[in-house]
Amino acid sequence: MGFFNKFFTKKKQEDLDKGLEKTKSNIFGKLSRAVAGKTTVDEEVLDELEHILISSDVGLDTTIKIIERIEARVARDKYVGVNELNAILQDEIVELLAENNSEDYDSYLPFEVKKPHVILVVGVNGVGKTTTIGKVAHALRKSGKSVVLGAGDTYRAAAVDQLKIWADKADTHFVSKGMNTDPAAVAYETTEYAINRGIDVAIIDTAGRLHTKTGLMRELTKIKNSIGKKMDGAPHEILLVLDATTGQNAIEQATHFSEATDVSALALTKLDGTAKGGVAIGISDQFKIPIRFIGVGEGIDQLQIFNKKAFVDSLFNQEERVKEKSDYEIESIKNLPKD
Repeated sequence: MGFFNKFFTKKKQEDLDKGLEKTKSNIFGKLSRAVAGKTTVDEEVLDELEHILISSDVGLDTTIKIIERIEARVARDKYVGVNELNAILQDEIVELLAENNSEDYDSYLPFEVKKPHVILVVGVNGVGKTTTIGKVAHALRKSGKSVVLGAGDTYRAAAVDQLKIWADKADTHFVSKGMNTDPAAVAYETTEYAINRGIDVAIIDTAGRLHTKTGLMRELTKIKNSIGKKMDGAPHEILLVLDATTGQNAIEQATHFSEATDVSALALTKLDGTAKGGVAIGISDQFKIPIRFIGVGEGIDQLQIFNKKAFVDSLFNQEERVKEKSDYEIESIKNLPKD
């Protein structure tokens, strides 16, 4: 696991493995049944693999790319046994994702940034947007950054209170103008607050928007422009939060939001609650917008920085990792001091 960055601790790896259990079981349980009694990767196996990937919400376009790559591999290598299919599938998915324009991050801030680094968070109701903001703020505070949260969701009942609870929990500053106020004004004042106090990161919430509501989408432009009036070049990130349990609907939302505003990063929540975690592969491949965060549990520390290789490795090599862990524990027991 030498490719894992320093932030990818053993605990985070275990959380990722556990969070992807449903997807792993869905994909590889079906794959095992599909190759039962087979000795080679033939057309029937590939047809079944295509169905498995689509049913796991990898997406049609991305699935076709993966199948075509495996077909080419089988033709090139002449003979490929079904025992090799898992390894080949892993290789081709990693290679496919590595060709994307998106880069993996190794920290909760993507680079050394000018203060304040302003993040505008968007997404529909119910995807875990406010919770994601709180967890990102918590991680930034743990890394020593100062943070202010702006309560720009001024329409939803109790949204301001919910964000205030997270601000207190994460020990951050908080800016609010209350309910039924202009969210663009909240965004402006949050940015101003961060500038005046030398705060490292400003994270601004927005109302959950149905991506079919054109008027509400226009409001995102107003909020963005309001931030830019206070600080040139801001917001520096527009983070779209998507719920992995919605599968293909998450891809549809990403399509509409990326058309409506300059989405620069994605957060994919609730991966632990779905067997369709393949949506992460499809989104990463199709949109060339980096997935910044993935949610693999409800705990405050279970929002992880997304790493393509770690994600695919967790899907394919979980059993091997368990064996490695067992071998390590056996060796540790052998080396315990004698009484």
